[in-house]
Amino acid sequence: MTTTAEEQNDDDEAPPSLQIPAGAKNYITVQGYQSMKEELLRLIDVDRPEVVKIVSWAASNGDRSENGDYIYGKRRLREIDRRLRFLTKRLDLAEVVDPRVHHGLDQVFFGATVCYETQAGAAHQVTIVGVDEFDPLRGKISWVCPVARALNKAHEGDTVLLQTPAGLEELTVLKVTYPD
Repeated sequence: MTTTAEEQNDDDEAPPSLQIPAGAKNYITVQGYQSMKEELLRLIDVDRPEVVKIVSWAASNGDRSENGDYIYGKRRLREIDRRLRFLTKRLDLAEVVDPRVHHGLDQVFFGATVCYETQAGAAHQVTIVGVDEFDPLRGKISWVCPVARALNKAHEGDTVLLQTPAGLEELTVLKVTYPD
């Protein structure tokens, strides 16, 4: 069996923004774990069988070299298989943390939603989640990012230092909440 250059370059490594620090656990919230598991099952039970059906139909049409359905379908199958390998590895390594155990505390830990203020007076609200769940546009930041590391273990009212490219910046923790 021959392989294409594209197949040889397939890797299951996470992009740098999703890499877990060496020696660290892959912390993830209950909701994040469930979401990844649902995606894995959808890929296995729905998406992959549909694409296999399309590829089989396209292959039965004869010449595969100029058959767009066949070429695209094979590429899509590689993408699905790569994502399946990635999700399986990440779920196997996942350390599920339920932030509800910290409900009522005023100290920042994994899973906390933190409202903080910068020196300039700008207020921000972030939720500290796993590297596989981060979504900065929705206020979810990874526990390994500099802001989360600076806020970690701080209490309401504390001022912490954040190293930025422009120098040190003070962040004041206004409020810490956890789901109940």
